[in-house]
Amino acid sequence: MTAQPSSPVDEPATPERVAAPPSRVLTAASLTDGPAEPARPRSRFGAPPRGPLLTGLAASLLMMIGGFGGGGILIRDPILTNSALGFWRYGHGHELATALIYLGVVLMAWAWIRLGREVLAERVGGRAVLTTAGVWLIPMLVTPPLFTRDVFSYLAQGALPLAGFDPYAVGPEAMPGVFTANVHYFWQDTPAPYGPLFILLAKTVAWTVGTNVIAGVLLMRLTLALGLLLLVWALPELTRRLGGRVPVALWVVVANPMMVIHMVGGGHNDLLVMGLLATGSLFALRGRHVVGITLVTAAMAVKASAGVALPFLVLVWAAHMSGSQRVRITKATAAGIGVFAAVFTLITLAARVDLGWLPALSAPSLIVNWMSLPTGVGEFVHWLLEIPFDLPKQPFINVARIIGGTALLVIAVRQWWAARDGGPDAIRRAGIVLLAVAVLSPATLPWYVSWGMALVAGAPWSRRALTWLVFFSLMLVIVYYPNGEDALYNWPYLAACAALSALGAASLYRIDPLHLRLRSDDRPDTVPDEFVHAGQRSG
Repeated sequence: MTAQPSSPVDEPATPERVAAPPSRVLTAASLTDGPAEPARPRSRFGAPPRGPLLTGLAASLLMMIGGFGGGGILIRDPILTNSALGFWRYGHGHELATALIYLGVVLMAWAWIRLGREVLAERVGGRAVLTTAGVWLIPMLVTPPLFTRDVFSYLAQGALPLAGFDPYAVGPEAMPGVFTANVHYFWQDTPAPYGPLFILLAKTVAWTVGTNVIAGVLLMRLTLALGLLLLVWALPELTRRLGGRVPVALWVVVANPMMVIHMVGGGHNDLLVMGLLATGSLFALRGRHVVGITLVTAAMAVKASAGVALPFLVLVWAAHMSGSQRVRITKATAAGIGVFAAVFTLITLAARVDLGWLPALSAPSLIVNWMSLPTGVGEFVHWLLEIPFDLPKQPFINVARIIGGTALLVIAVRQWWAARDGGPDAIRRAGIVLLAVAVLSPATLPWYVSWGMALVAGAPWSRRALTWLVFFSLMLVIVYYPNGEDALYNWPYLAACAALSALGAASLYRIDPLHLRLRSDDRPDTVPDEFVHAGQRSG
């Protein structure tokens, strides 16, 4: 039997591997000097661990089945409404469907944690992680929208220009029809806050499917899945350049329940942003700066927040120019602005829209929830003062948002200046600023954190950071209900979810964090150091 060729997502073993103390970070060089795990036979699919793969597949299938009754279902389903299966959408059938979705979420979380243990122990490589994630994702391609109804807004915004309306001037309610009927009431009169490239894609999908909303959901999801393909293509090399481990990076962002359930199952256009950001950053690091800025400009033409990465790509370009640092940055800035202006103009002309989307960017600020850190602080202060005084809430939120915006500006400037030497560090810092944008902007939704994760996933991860990653990933999945309504002020529900997420986070490093099983002295409940700190680089 001939050996399989190595994959760009699988890392070769290195002889200079040594044990590392618990405080070190997970990177690509040294392993432990303890007893080696028996090597899995190499295969075309990387020999993925069967337990996590099948558990996650079962989870996806449960969510898919439950999604037809408890997800972001159509107001009137042309297939189920008048069929013998119509009960699945109403009453006890709907409750059972919702229960299946939650069971699927729990199983998916458990499968992801078990896969993480295998990755951190270096018992599986990147190819196995991709295979496992791919199996989990397949059912999500055909499920009804999960935990959101945004895809119906996308379809309506794409249909508006086909009907002669300006999507940046009116909301879906201006165009009655099957697409508008399924848009969440909150967004019915809101103009599109997305860039011209996304309007072009949405318009193409709407034109292709006509009034077939089911085909529209499926085609829109497949279109946005191009972002996942770009991310998977770029992430291995990007991770090596950032100093991380490829299997860890793939586990962090591609196999993450946020990716499976929200990004693909929910069908959010942030997925396309992720792929364009990662690919553009990789081309910039390769020295193909025009291509890199072009791709990140395209990401900004989907969602304006992606433009935060452009000044950091300018620094990467400047590092390859001659002259003093000031001269190099000036030349790179001028060149970058030229590329950006040309690309954005071409996209805008192709979409046949104008710059009306810039005023529409304020639409997300209509969202008021505590996931935005400034908004949450404003609400909390108002709650404290409302006890003795009868005060309006909005002024507190406005002031907190101004403070949050100022803090965001300071963070962005400091990170940009710290990245002035360019190179991979500039990309990592761009990811940090994108994460700051997600939590310090006036409005935050769970999928906003994906912008920064597309870049920081490839950086080294510490044990503590991975623990927090698991906690927040699982919490972000379930702060919305499966039907797309938010659960952000259902405090008993959130408390229960937080407890379960904390248990999941502890389970990444402890086999039995609650000490529930009977064990003998030779069966410790903690994962050995050589398990949790595999693949660490000194220095």
